[in-house]
Amino acid sequence: MSVLLEFSMTPLDKGESVSAYVARSLDIIDRSGLPYKLGPMGTTIEGEWEEVMAVVKQCYERMGTDCNRISLVLKADIRKHAENRLSGKITSVEQKLGRSVQR
Repeated sequence: MSVLLEFSMTPLDKGESVSAYVARSLDIIDRSGLPYKLGPMGTTIEGEWEEVMAVVKQCYERMGTDCNRISLVLKADIRKHAENRLSGKITSVEQKLGRSVQR
């Protein structure tokens, strides 16, 4: 079962700028080997349920080592027998529009 999981994880006890903490999570995501796209408000990972949830758990555990309060937002699209959905969903919309969109 293919999962597209978008998530945002932010420490709430580290002030205004939290990019150093986000970078630590992105390192975990990148090293996972799963396809992903970094966005300005979250990151989307593609894989099997257990794989993507394991990455989220690793990010949480790493952030929890020195953060006392963490905000986590998850959004998932789960579909049987589907692959390459990170780019495929955008391509499908572009085809229907008849033009490219900003990426």
